[in-house]
Amino acid sequence: MKLILLGAPGAGKGTVAKMLTAIDGSVQISTGDILRAAVKEGTELGKQAEAYMKAGDLVPDELIMGIMEQRLQEPDCANGFLLDGFPRTIPQAEQLKALMDKLGIKLDMAVNLEVPREVILDRLTTRRTCTGCGAIYNVKSAPPKVEGVCDKCGGSVVQRDDETEEAISNRLDVYNEKTAPLVEFYRNEGLLLDVNATSSDEVVKTIKARLAG
Repeated sequence: MKLILLGAPGAGKGTVAKMLTAIDGSVQISTGDILRAAVKEGTELGKQAEAYMKAGDLVPDELIMGIMEQRLQEPDCANGFLLDGFPRTIPQAEQLKALMDKLGIKLDMAVNLEVPREVILDRLTTRRTCTGCGAIYNVKSAPPKVEGVCDKCGGSVVQRDDETEEAISNRLDVYNEKTAPLVEFYRNEGLLLDVNATSSDEVVKTIKARLAG
């Protein structure tokens, strides 16, 4: 399968991607991951990207598209791929379309995970992360056995700065302004699948049914 996953922060894109890759060996590709990999491998594009990242600047689209072009041609993408959190803007979507045409890759669909704002706020503001091993907890549904202490490594379990209500509201506003227009872009391309994403199992079932149909 060759999919794009769209959805606000906290919509569950990562969870759905992991479940889908387990089905047919597709690879999950997020912009952050491919940038970090390119930097680590010390490729020419990676070195250029690193300079922007170190300065705290956004990596320009041309660079990201160059790295994406290399990534999509790697052998593990032959089984299919899920683009998670990319594209983020209409110009990126247009460049990605041109790139896929050039590489002869046909996209199956863009899946839009729809989750009510209050559900996302509740999901993310109750999330806690271990500062040691990165394990994720939820104070309501999956708290650590001892409050504030990680079950796995004994590290401190804290609320991340970007997961306070104020920070999340801001992230959702940015998403709605910059990234939500992609939904209409892919709807016009005839590739959009809207899914109510309150249950990851249901999302995966819907996607599988559409692929089979």
